[in-house]
Amino acid sequence: MADGISELAAALRTLRTDGEVTAFLRDLCTRSELEALAHRWQTARLVDKGVPYVEIAERVPTSTATVTRVAQWVRHGAGGYRIALDRVKR
Repeated sequence: MADGISELAAALRTLRTDGEVTAFLRDLCTRSELEALAHRWQTARLVDKGVPYVEIAERVPTSTATVTRVAQWVRHGAGGYRIALDRVKR
């Protein structure tokens, strides 16, 4: 599985524009998978802003269990969320 993730990461690095990334993600994922990814990203951004979990679950919409899981990865994950969150703020 690690090889597959590395290959996917390499493919993502080749994309140059927002449109290319969007097209790639649309071809790669089903609509429900894209929606789930988008909800996780929205959740991570709101967690980072300190929004209460119940409010996040209502706004995104997602379950409080998902909010808790995403929050754990934001705080104690491999650092990917943190890198992206910090770079988006710039």
